[in-house]
Parts: sequence; structure tokens; C-alpha cells
Amino acid sequence: MEKERRDFMGIGLGVFTAVGGVGALYAMKRSWDPLPSVKAAGFTEIDLAGAKDNVLTVEKWRGKPIFVLKKSADMKADDRDIVIGKDRFHVTIGLCTHLGCIPAYKKDDKKFMCACHGGEFDVSGNDIKAPAPSPLVIPPFKINGTKLVLGEEGPEYQKMKDAGLTA
Repeated sequence: MEKERRDFMGIGLGVFTAVGGVGALYAMKRSWDPLPSVKAAGFTEIDLAGAKDNVLTVEKWRGKPIFVLKKSADMKADDRDIVIGKDRFHVTIGLCTHLGCIPAYKKDDKKFMCACHGGEFDVSGNDIKAPAPSPLVIPPFKINGTKLVLGEEGPEYQKMKDAGLTA
């Protein structure tokens, strides 16, 4: 009789420990998963159909400003431009590569200027005046018709990345 009780207590303790272990593993896995708000912020879709020439639009992706500028016909074409149909677009993360300031777009001069340290970028995001060490960064994107999906590497982005044009 005493042996059966000990066996039952041992089995009960084992089951209790196993259930607790599974619960702990489930809780750890849930804590490693990104929050739904983070998952939602992973991709941003921008419809470029209504974009106007030489008008800067600022979108937000992963907490960063994204500069979207439809280039007019008189603006120089560049390999860093995103081409959708017959239109060319400047799309970059709107943070200066020097210290992370947000450059202002000067519509009349057709360039981006960083007021903090005097850095300048052309309408394709190339650095034209120091102290910026590199061009504005092009975020990963995929073209879906007239829409740009930020956060996903499409073939156009991969081609730019392979050519060293994204940063």
C-alpha cells in the first residue's frame, strides 16, 4: 500500500513538473515573438500613382522618415532612382548619414540640405557636400504596380543592392 502511494506521488510530481516546463517554454517563446504592432510596422505600402513632380512626401517606416520625391523631367536621371512606368522616384530613409539629422528639401534648389552640419544631397540622395560620408540610404522595397512596399526586398532593390547603390 505504501509503495503504491509513493509511486502515485512520484508520477503526480513528474506530470506537474512536465506541465510547468511546457508552460515555461510557451511563455519564453511568446516573449521572443515580436509584438503585433512591430509586425505591422515591418511593411509599409506607398501608392505613388498620385505623386506630383518635385513635391516631397514624407512617409514613416519602422519609426524612420521616408522621403518620396517624384522627379520632374528636368531632373537628372540616376541609377539610384526607382522607376515605375515612365516616372522616376527618389525614395530614401530621410536621415543624414553623418549624424542622423533630418535634411530639409529645398524645392527651388532641388536638393536636400542638412542644417546641423551643412551637408547637402542631390535629388537622387547622393552626397554633394561634406560632412556626409555616404549617400542617403535606400530602404528595402518591392514594386507592386504603382505601389511601393517598404520592408521587402524585390528584384529591383536586389539589383541596386548588388550594384552598391542602396547606401
